[in-house]
Amino acid sequence: MQALNMKNKTIRKITDNAIVAAAYIVFTILLKPISYGQIQFRIAEILLFLVFFRKDFAIGLTIGCAIANLPSDLGLVDVAFGTLATLLSCLVIMFLPKLIYCILPPIIFNAFIVGAELYYVLGLPFWVNVGYVALGEFVVLFVGFFIFFALSKNKRFLEVIGSEKYIETEVDL
Repeated sequence: MQALNMKNKTIRKITDNAIVAAAYIVFTILLKPISYGQIQFRIAEILLFLVFFRKDFAIGLTIGCAIANLPSDLGLVDVAFGTLATLLSCLVIMFLPKLIYCILPPIIFNAFIVGAELYYVLGLPFWVNVGYVALGEFVVLFVGFFIFFALSKNKRFLEVIGSEKYIETEVDL
């Protein structure tokens, strides 16, 4: 019975991560005009807040980002380094004590890593790239913070996503 329960939990984690990856891919590719380039508002980045609630979502987000970066004008460089920015963001977010702090890692990692990509591949000015990418990330994650802060107050949402946070306690800012 215990082995069956573990198998069900594994299947749930795989399925949930596949859904998260698919959502990241769909949001990014459907909104391609604003998802790539020097000035980008990648709406899918809002999903990074999920890692605050459940660490294993880092897997789905990383895979989703890699696949979503395939049609990027930066090519395989974006698949490698853009995905690295997402992975590093997830690795930091999973250990943060407050939801509000989850805004910073993606801004920092994407600004510098994607900024460097744009500089080396397209020859665009490095610090301008850093600023534009940081601004786009900030706008998206600022809005995403309020969405996920509101969702964190909903016990049903926490149950549905299988949150590792205690449902009985409120998620702190």
